[in-house]
Amino acid sequence: MDKAQLLEFLETYALKYNRVEFIENDPIQIPHRFTKKEDIEIAGFLAASIAWGQRPVIIRNANRLMEMMDFAPADFVTNCTDSDLQIFNSFKHRTFQAVDMQFFIKSLQNIYQNNGGLEKAFEKGFKIDARTALTEFNLLFNSVHHLSRSEKHLSNPMKNSAAKRLNMFLRWMVRKDNNGVDFGLWKNISQAKLMLPLDVHTGRIGRDLGLLTRKQNDWKAVDEITKSLRLFDNTDPIKYDFALFGFGVNEKKGEF
Repeated sequence: MDKAQLLEFLETYALKYNRVEFIENDPIQIPHRFTKKEDIEIAGFLAASIAWGQRPVIIRNANRLMEMMDFAPADFVTNCTDSDLQIFNSFKHRTFQAVDMQFFIKSLQNIYQNNGGLEKAFEKGFKIDARTALTEFNLLFNSVHHLSRSEKHLSNPMKNSAAKRLNMFLRWMVRKDNNGVDFGLWKNISQAKLMLPLDVHTGRIGRDLGLLTRKQNDWKAVDEITKSLRLFDNTDPIKYDFALFGFGVNEKKGEF
């Protein structure tokens, strides 16, 4: 494809999948159950944090988490005691176990009680770039007492992680359009600075399209493919996540 054909492809499939029907089969449906800003943020963060594996399993387990918090995640996070955390003793999502969830809740409590909430936790770093924001968030999140085993569940781009789940969460919170999928809740972070939530699907299609040459799905690859997407829309490059992911999951492999 030449650049004009590639732009047409990206725009066509972004429009095809960036619509409310997308929500039904995606973990973003979890925060869409809520209307209060803090509920949306916390539900979105927790759903994104366990977003690996089969999507129906992710959605089922994320819904179970919301049920454990009486479908009031912000109230639970803000006010829970150590004894309240025992509700998660039976929770498990693949390698993400009860002790990890209890740590995540305690860290979120610290962020909301002492650091102005999740938006503030990312905002300062984004004045530089996404890598800085994610790195500083990682340091803040891990400042609460935890077992070292739990650190693997929060990506760190300083270790060259693609940070797919965090970048997906940030897309949900920051991107603003009229299509009804992403929330656009966070007004002080530019969507132009967002990075692609790179996974096996977006990576495969990105390479097929010539948007990505690096073979590993790591932070260097995220940087490369996001720079490629900015050539087509510098103000909202991550809208093309819908095109790459949607095509990769739903269309015939290799058919353009």
